[in-house]
Amino acid sequence: MPVSVVVPVYNSEQCLRELARRIGRVLESHNDSYELILVNDASRDRSWEVICELAALYRWISGINLTRNFGQHNALLCGIRLAQYSTIVTLDDDLQHPPEEIQVMLERLAQGYDVVYGTPDREEHGLWRNVASRITKMALQSAMGAQTARKVSAFRAFRTAMRDAFETYRGPFVSIDVLLSWATTRFTTVRVRHERRLTGVSNYTLRKLIRHALNMMTGFSAVPLQLASLIGFAFTLFGLGVLGFVISRYLVYGSAVPGFAFLASVIAIFSGAQLFALGIMGEYLARMHFRLLDRPAYTVRGFAGAQTPAPSGAALENRARA
Repeated sequence: MPVSVVVPVYNSEQCLRELARRIGRVLESHNDSYELILVNDASRDRSWEVICELAALYRWISGINLTRNFGQHNALLCGIRLAQYSTIVTLDDDLQHPPEEIQVMLERLAQGYDVVYGTPDREEHGLWRNVASRITKMALQSAMGAQTARKVSAFRAFRTAMRDAFETYRGPFVSIDVLLSWATTRFTTVRVRHERRLTGVSNYTLRKLIRHALNMMTGFSAVPLQLASLIGFAFTLFGLGVLGFVISRYLVYGSAVPGFAFLASVIAIFSGAQLFALGIMGEYLARMHFRLLDRPAYTVRGFAGAQTPAPSGAALENRARA
């Protein structure tokens, strides 16, 4: 099975050589045609220099250097669009996703599925990172509309034909998993090992994960708007209940409900609900504004490798723009 492996790279100079060695050993023993595409997301260390060295040593390795840090999913989108084989595998650059598990995922994919996620048997993260990951997956489920979203990971294998569904996507906010859900509903998962990082610390902080979750919910789902509508309807019922209480008290006791605190509390509750709903609508308007600006998902500074994959569609446009 011809395979293209796409890896987004950010500050990983210390483990790139080991990553390439292990991926090459796995692909060479199981696949006739293969390639490794390393997308440098404007690393602040020597990652790009290491990618250039690897591309010069191995003809099956190609490098892409982005002009600035666009984010993991944007970098993945760039590499996916440049992949030339019929199957694409994506994984992180920190070796927490063992390359030896790639064949397990490809065997599962051959059973008739379009997308296979490598779900870790146990995650080697800290408490807050795990909490943030769960929040992100809940947001992803609302955007994908599939139960599989609770088990997604950056370790995924899918048929290259799936990218046709988002070939013309140009928005600055990217979620590969949501874009894949535009093409198919034939998702599945397989258990894989999850190892500790060899060097450094995770570049995904709690703040970044929560921001990614918000981007998915407001960029690819109408759930927040529906939530705002439900809150508005609930507080309308609450207001009618308060009105009924005031009227009934006046009819029974002949006086209105006393106390400024009661009135101030009700006003504060309603004001908070209104501001919450306005904030959600503002998030959607902001994303519409950024879409109208036509900001690209990524721009490429340069390429490395003797056999740089031929771009197609939006990738060619981004190369010309660079």
